[in-house]
Amino acid sequence: MKKLLFVGLTFLSLHVFSQRKFDPNSDHENFFRIGAKAGVNINRINGESYNSGFNYNYLLGAFMQFNFSKRFGFQPEINFVQSTAEFSNDASTVYDDLFSDGSQRKAKLDYLKIPLLLNINVGPSKRVKLQVGSQVGGLLKQSIDSLKTGQNLFKKGDWSAVGGLWIQLPFINFGARYEIGLSNLNDIDNSEKWKSQAFTIFVGFTL
Repeated sequence: MKKLLFVGLTFLSLHVFSQRKFDPNSDHENFFRIGAKAGVNINRINGESYNSGFNYNYLLGAFMQFNFSKRFGFQPEINFVQSTAEFSNDASTVYDDLFSDGSQRKAKLDYLKIPLLLNINVGPSKRVKLQVGSQVGGLLKQSIDSLKTGQNLFKKGDWSAVGGLWIQLPFINFGARYEIGLSNLNDIDNSEKWKSQAFTIFVGFTL
């Protein structure tokens, strides 16, 4: 009998907690929160010398949230992001000479990216946030297969516009974003414009 009473009280407590936890009218956000996330970076570089397909890499990051009102907030982040790109077989002679006819022309780029985002709460709940803003990226390292020269191909900085959706549960967060590069990454010459493009999908925790 005691066991049945204990089980009944347990289920009742869980039911009451779940109703309070997921009621949109009882949502509460602290002014300041911090967290971390990890995810997939689906990226490519647009340019005449590059393959058009996307590449799959990873990202790791940390963030802060400043919730100024029921509708708006500010979220700065710092993310370590790996990107890759591959030259096509139609590269011009100038770029082809850099590789000395190397059979593999894949580039691996390690970035430190800092997005500055405006959070806009969607609907009565504060769980769903529309995110828009800008992002600056600093190139930490570039590695190119079969490159026969010490010349850098990519510029050190990259500016991007960012938009996405963030789902903020009490502890877990997840979401997706689209990033479009605004800077020309070509550090060889001005004959081609190389610009980044990426989709990111991530999950993390918030304290």
